[in-house]
Amino acid sequence: MLFIVNPISGNGRKRRIIKEIKRRGYRVTYTEFSGHASEIAASSDDEKIVAVGGDGTVNEIVRSLYGSGKILGILPCGSGDGLALHLGISRNYKKALKTLADGHTKSMDIGKINDRIFASVCGVGFDAIVSQEFAKSGKRGMMNYVLQGLKVWRKFTPEEYTVTADGKSFVIKAAMITVCNSNQWGNGAIIAPLASSDDALLDITIVAPFSFTDIPRLAFRLMTGKLHKDKGVKCLKASKVQIIRATEGPAHLDGDCYTCGKVLDISVIPGAIDVIIP
Repeated sequence: MLFIVNPISGNGRKRRIIKEIKRRGYRVTYTEFSGHASEIAASSDDEKIVAVGGDGTVNEIVRSLYGSGKILGILPCGSGDGLALHLGISRNYKKALKTLADGHTKSMDIGKINDRIFASVCGVGFDAIVSQEFAKSGKRGMMNYVLQGLKVWRKFTPEEYTVTADGKSFVIKAAMITVCNSNQWGNGAIIAPLASSDDALLDITIVAPFSFTDIPRLAFRLMTGKLHKDKGVKCLKASKVQIIRATEGPAHLDGDCYTCGKVLDISVIPGAIDVIIP
């Protein structure tokens, strides 16, 4: 079992975590640049590769593990840890280490957006722009994410999208469209309450344009797992999704933001990797 540590993710607990990992006799290596975790995982002969970081670190490792037969482990210590929380993996590092030692493996789906792999969620719209600004700010943490969201809101304009889900098309104006393999963005913000990571389907959550006065209601339902019951939210499941928008722009996947084109082709890869869970 090899532990790959992203030294810049998360909230500063790394020193205690790494000390405990080494005390238990496991090997630790550190990433030095973006994409390094993928390289380390690909070159390792270890059967189990553990991501010590957030969803971005998990994403890098999943890219290499897909098709390799190696098993994914997660010791969550990132800003959001959406996939880990969805899988029931504790953010308490001692409990997470116990899961890695005593848990069992299950097959998990992953998603693909154009030529990129995602393990948890991807999407376009308001949340993608917030992710972009969050990355530009250079600061981590939930409070900064909320601050960037408020800044984006002041000048945000919803877009019109053509969505095709398993061959059925419709045009819709939306604040955001999130395509999910797990149920949440992270920190318990459950964007797709009905999502499963092993049902060979993706969950699509489409949030209609909303006013400032709608935010408390939407936030409450987001944090209580009831967003799918909101009148301004449309939820569906599909194995293949295409999203077309008027111009290229930001998209997000697994907590990271990048610029992509007008057409997003998104699909699920069933049972793509094995992951250790409680």
